[in-house]
Amino acid sequence: MTERLKERNEIEEKYKWDLTTLFSSDEEWERALAETDDLLREIMECRGTLHTAQNIRKFLDLETELSGKAENLFCYANLRKSEDTRAEAAQIMYGRIMSKYVGMMTELSFAEPEILENDETVLQEMVEDPVLAPYRFLMEEKLRLKAHTLSAKEERILAGLGEVMAVPGEVSENLMDADLTFAPVKDENGREQEVTGSNYILLQMSDDRTLRRNSFLSYYDGYRKHINTLAATYAGAVKAAAGEAVLRNWSSSRAMSMGADNIPEAVYDNLIDTVRRHLPLMYRYVRLRRRLLGLDEIHYYDVYAPLCKGSAKRYTYEEAKETVLDAIRPLGEDYCRKVAEGLESRWIDVYPNKGKSTGAFSSGTYDSNPYILTNFTGTLDSVSTIAHEMGHSMHTWHSNTHQPRQYAGYTLFVAEVASTVNENLLIDQLLEKTEDPQERLALLNQYLEGFKGTVYRQTMFAEFEKKAHAMYESGEALNPAALNALYLQLVKDYFGEDMVMDDEVQYEWARIPHFYRPFYVYVYATGYSSAAAISEMILRGDEGAVQRYIEFLSMGGSAYPLDELKHAGVDLTTPAPIETALAKFERLLEDAERTADRLGL
Repeated sequence: MTERLKERNEIEEKYKWDLTTLFSSDEEWERALAETDDLLREIMECRGTLHTAQNIRKFLDLETELSGKAENLFCYANLRKSEDTRAEAAQIMYGRIMSKYVGMMTELSFAEPEILENDETVLQEMVEDPVLAPYRFLMEEKLRLKAHTLSAKEERILAGLGEVMAVPGEVSENLMDADLTFAPVKDENGREQEVTGSNYILLQMSDDRTLRRNSFLSYYDGYRKHINTLAATYAGAVKAAAGEAVLRNWSSSRAMSMGADNIPEAVYDNLIDTVRRHLPLMYRYVRLRRRLLGLDEIHYYDVYAPLCKGSAKRYTYEEAKETVLDAIRPLGEDYCRKVAEGLESRWIDVYPNKGKSTGAFSSGTYDSNPYILTNFTGTLDSVSTIAHEMGHSMHTWHSNTHQPRQYAGYTLFVAEVASTVNENLLIDQLLEKTEDPQERLALLNQYLEGFKGTVYRQTMFAEFEKKAHAMYESGEALNPAALNALYLQLVKDYFGEDMVMDDEVQYEWARIPHFYRPFYVYVYATGYSSAAAISEMILRGDEGAVQRYIEFLSMGGSAYPLDELKHAGVDLTTPAPIETALAKFERLLEDAERTADRLGL
C-alpha cells in the first residue's frame, strides 16, 4: 500500500530545514523588505556622480549591500513557497519580492552606462585606483564589455523591449504547457493512457514497448500539428538574439552569449568536434541498448527504456547520509566534516509533504547556510540527489566563506561541476562495493545514461543551435522544413545507423525549451565533462588534485570561469577534458558489456 502523503505539520522538525539563519519569522522578513526602500533612495542619489573612483566605490558598496538584502528576501520567500505551494501567504511574499526586485533593477539601470561614459583611459586608471581595489575584477569586466554597452538612454530602451523580445519563448511555453494536447493511447493490454507534456518521458521509460511507441507517435503528432507556429516562435527568438547582438556590436548572437563570461567560441566548437570524434562509442551504446532490450531493431522511442530492473535496495535517510559521506571521503576531512555538519544542522528539507515543490534544488545566500530541498523516497536516485545537491551547496559554502559578497556568486558555466563530481564519486564507490552483477549493470546504466543525456545529447542540441543561428545570420529562412531537416540529420549523426529514424524524430527540436535561451545547453556538456575529468584525477590520487579542486570551489566569481577550471586542472580550450570524460564513458561501456555477458543477456 502507498504511504499517505503527510501534511507539512506532520513532518518531524529534524527533517525540515531551519530558515532562521535567514529570518527568524515572516514578520522580520516584512521589516527587512521595508528597509530596502531607504537604501534604494540612498543609492539613487549617486545618479549623475559616477565619474570618480570615490563616487563609484560608494555606489558599488551600496549596490552590493542592497543586492545582499534582496537576495535574502527572495531566498526566504522562495523557500517558504516551496514548503507548501498551496500556502497563500508565501505566494504573496514571493510575488512582492519579485515585483520589488524588478523595480530595483529598473531604477539601477542607469549605473552601468554612466560608469562606462567615462573615457577608456580614465576607466583604466580607475581599475588601478586603490579606492576600487575590492572591485578591481568587476571594473575590469566593465571595461572589457564597454564596447558592447550602450548609452543610458539606449540601455533603457532595450530594457523596455526585454518583455517584447521574450514573447516568442512565452508563446511557445504557453502553447506547450497549456494549449497543446495529445491523443490518448493504449498500452499492450489495451488500457487507455493519457499523454501529456509532463508524463511523456515517464511513458517513454516504461517497460511496455507498445505504450512507448504509441505515446511517441501521439506526442510528436501533437507537435507536427503546431510545427508552423513553433517554427515561427523559435525563429522569433533567434531574430531577437541576433538583433540584440548587432545593437551591442557583437559579431553574432553566439559571440554575445559566450562573451558575457569571456568564453571563446572555440570552446564551443572544440566540444562539438571532440564529441563527434567519439560518436562511434555512442553507436556502440545504441547497439548494447538494442541487445539488452532484446530488440531486432531499435527506435527513438527506445532510448529511455530501462535496460534492467535496477537496484531494488532501499535506503533509510540515515543510511543515505552515511552512503554519501562514504562516497565523498576522497575530497578530504574538512570537506566531509562540513557535509556532515550540513546533514545534521537542518540544511535539508528531506521528505515530501502535501503541496511541497517536486524535484530538488540547492539554495541559500551569502548570509545564511546553504539549503537543500529534496523529496526523499529511499531509492538510489534519492541518495544520488542528496549527493548532487550537496555538491551545489558545498560549492556555495566554499565560495561564500572565501570571497567577499561581490565575488561569491559563481557563473552558470561552472555551476554543475561540483554536483556532478559528487554524483560520480557516489556511483564509483557503489560500483567498487557491489558484487551483484544485476546491481552493477543498473549502476553502469545510470552512469552511461548520464553521459548519453548530458554530454552527447546536449552537444547535439548545441550543434543544432549553432547551425540554426548561423542559418538565420547568413540569410536563410528558419521555416519548419529547414529546422526539421537540420535536426533529423543531427539525430542520425549522433545515434548512428543502428537507430531506426521514424519520421516523428524530426519534430523533437520543437519541444526543447532551452533553445529559447540561446547558447545555454552547451554548458551542461562542458560541466559534465569537467566533473568527469576532475573526479578521475581525484580517484587516481593525482598529486594536488583535491587541493586544487577545493580552491576551485572557493573562487566564486572572482575570476573568469575558464581560468577557475584551469586552476582545478581542466583546460576546456583543449580537447583533453572532453577526451578524458569520453575515455571514461568507453571504460564504463566495456564494463557494461562484460557484465551483460556474465548475466547471459
